[in-house]
Parts: sequence; structure tokens; C-alpha cells
Amino acid sequence: MSKQFDVIVIGGGPGGYIAAIRAAQLGFNVACIDEWKNDKGGPAPGGTCTNVGCIPSKALLQSSEHFEHANKHFAEHGITATGVKMDVAKMIARKDTVVKQNNDGILYLFKKNKVSFFHGRGSFVKAAEGGYEIKVAGAAEESLTGKQIIIATGSNARALPGTPFDEELVLSNDGALRVGAVPKKLGLIGSGVIGLEMGSVWRRLGAEVTILEGLPTFLGAVDEQIAKEAKKAFDKQGLKIELGVKVGEIKTGKKGVSIAYTNAKGEAQSLDVDKLIVSIGRVPNTIGLNVEAVGLQLDERGAIVVDADCKTNLPGVWAVGDVVRGPMLAHKAEEEGVAVAERIAGQHGHVNFNTVPWVIYTSPEIAWVGRTEQQLKADGVKYKAGSFPFLANGRARALGDTTGMVKMLADAETDEILGVHIVGPQASELIAEAVVAMEFKASSEDIARICHAHPSLSEATKEAALAVDRRTLNF
Repeated sequence: MSKQFDVIVIGGGPGGYIAAIRAAQLGFNVACIDEWKNDKGGPAPGGTCTNVGCIPSKALLQSSEHFEHANKHFAEHGITATGVKMDVAKMIARKDTVVKQNNDGILYLFKKNKVSFFHGRGSFVKAAEGGYEIKVAGAAEESLTGKQIIIATGSNARALPGTPFDEELVLSNDGALRVGAVPKKLGLIGSGVIGLEMGSVWRRLGAEVTILEGLPTFLGAVDEQIAKEAKKAFDKQGLKIELGVKVGEIKTGKKGVSIAYTNAKGEAQSLDVDKLIVSIGRVPNTIGLNVEAVGLQLDERGAIVVDADCKTNLPGVWAVGDVVRGPMLAHKAEEEGVAVAERIAGQHGHVNFNTVPWVIYTSPEIAWVGRTEQQLKADGVKYKAGSFPFLANGRARALGDTTGMVKMLADAETDEILGVHIVGPQASELIAEAVVAMEFKASSEDIARICHAHPSLSEATKEAALAVDRRTLNF
């Protein structure tokens, strides 16, 4: 007999588990289905983010940053550290522990909020009276019926045509997080978030890293001034980034991977590496969902078609996160998950794409929210710009990291903040102030007149605001 639920969530990643918990808090009888497995075959909810994305990559970034600091920067502080070595196996084990702690935390939250969890792959069977029948293919097959269905099945790494991932030599983000030893030479195709973060990890540990990017500009989605500042820092660190390349044949063998490509000048080149990470984007995941059984509409990219409220073409069926339009960001999925749960409850869920922050957790970190200067120019928006370098920030000097700046853009007439862009230490934390300010339609003068702790990195945000409008006091 089919088990009955008010809400069934298919997918236990950031969008899914958050939606399930919020729906349960709003009084619904909720089930969440997720098929991720740990190394023992047990449940591992949290999706790509927790298992092979946000969380494990940050763990490796932290470990590799400690290693680099010990080797290159401790001496500046009068600390002598000799013979510093990295135990890669222990670093990976720590990463796995962090992942498991997050998996277990989600299972605990399900139990605390009375969400029924089913371990397996969820798929549509048919429309049923008052809802939809969902099959769970796991250790034991289950049949569920739900009045409302929320699809949060995430995305998968996009492979190069003709070069599938083997996760030994040609790696997706999954394989990149499980490399057992520091490769002598590492190649990456794609200079986006994954490429830069994974490149940074292994570069710090001693790999010779080359990143091949097809676009002629570096970080095209980032404000141009910020992207140029970041590129200077990465070049100085030893990350070799080639722009405007066209990748040709890729061959794998006992000695590693050979990549043929042409550079920006059209000259034939080749790159031989021990391992190759391919990070050229991600594709929506609807594999095994059996959308045909109910007539769920997909677009030309394979994403589920939704409206502004995340409603699909089917009554009572919603979709959130990477499997729909919009940025493929964990926190965007979380916001949509909460909003959909609240809409099902008759409330007015809120998601503002213009105030979704973006972060690249390299060193220096890169973070931004709102529009870039190039976008404002293209849209014909009259604006004022102000920036402040961390080189002139006392806290940054004390930290020993003065790379980068804070840049603020505001409307020329109203002074409303239109975008904030940061490259430098702790940019991922500093951007939150800008998000809050923009949600409340703050002006640059509002930020300039708010008291910031001294000394703090956040003072750079205040100074950037002061630079936008010099009518306010500047010390």
C-alpha cells in the first residue's frame, strides 16, 4: 500500500532538505527521497554540495592553505617551521570526516523535524487521486503518494564531448576531491569556480598547474576591475592560466593525459599532465525521474521549466535549485526551497536573484552581489563607483594579506547600492553586509555612516562607500 504524504521532496541536497524541513515546520506531513550513498552504502544526504562540492572543497582549501602558510608565511611572524610535509591521505580523510558530519547533521534535522527519509532514487509513476505516485528504488522498493511534489535533483558535471570522466585520469569535481597524491603536473579545463579552487588546492601542495580557458576574458561574469586584480594575484602565485584556447584531441595513457589545443593566437600547442580536471559547467539532473510518465516539461537544456514561483507545468509539482533556471548555487537552491514550502502553505516566499551573492573561495577570495560596472554601462544606467584597497586597511596589514579591494556601485541619482564587488581576504564573509544593505535598498551613504569596528576588514566596505559619495565624512 502506498504511503501518503502532504509533500514529497525528491532530492536531499541544499534545495531539497531545506524545503523538506521548512515544509515540516509549517505543519505538513513530509517525505524526502535521496539516493546519495557513503562508502559503506548508507545514506549521505546533502547532494553535490555536501558530498562532492561546497563542503569537501572548502575542507581541502583550508588544509592546503594551512600548509602554504606554514611553508611560506610563518617566518614573517617569527615562527620557525622546518620539514613541513603534507600527508595527503590524512587530508582526504579529514575532508571525508567533515562530509560525514554534515550528512549526519541533515539526518538529525530530518528526525528532529519529523521528516520521513527514504534512501533511494525517486521517480514519477503516475498522477494519482489528489496528487502523484512516486516510486523509491532503494534497498527495498517503496511506493509513496504526495499531494505536492518538490523536485530538487540538482545537476551533474558536464563532460567534454568524446572525453568521458573516468575519475582516475580525467576528473570531474568528484574525482578532483579524491586525488590520493599530489600530481606533478595538473591540467584543468575551465577557469570557473571549480577550476580555480581545485587548481589552488593542488598548486599549494606542489603541483604545477595549468588552466585552459576557452573564453578570451578571465572570469567574464565578474566585474572587470576585480577580475583583473584576481588574475594578477593568481599569476603571482604560479597558477598558469591560458585564455582564448580551443581544446582539441585528448588522449589518456599510462603516463597520464595529453591535451592538444590552439592558443589565443591560433598556434598549435600540447599539454602533458598527470591528471586532468574538466570543469566546464554543469547540466540539470533529471536522470531516472521518469518525467514522461506525467508530462513534466523540460527546456532545451534539459532543465525543468518553472515560472517565477518555481511552479512547473503540472499542478502541485514544483522544482528548485540546479535543476531549474538561474544560478547553480547551493544558497540559491536553499532560498527557493524555503520559498516553495511557504508558497505551498499559502504564504509569500521570497527569492531575489539580484541579491544572491557569488563567492570563489580562492586566496584571494572573490565575492560579489548585484550588477557589475560593465552591466550598468551596457544597460545605460547612470552610476557612481567607489573603491578602497586592502593595502590601506590596518586589519589587512596585521593579517599579512593586503591583496585586493572593495568596490561599490551606486545609482547616480538615488545613491541606491547597485552592486558590491570584493577581491581579498575574507571576501566571502564581507559580502554579507552588502547583501543585507541591498535587500533593504540602502544607499552608499547609509553604509558610509554606519559605525564599523576598528580595526576590521569591513572598514574597507565603509571606505568604498565613502569613495562613492565624498559628501560624507572621510577620516
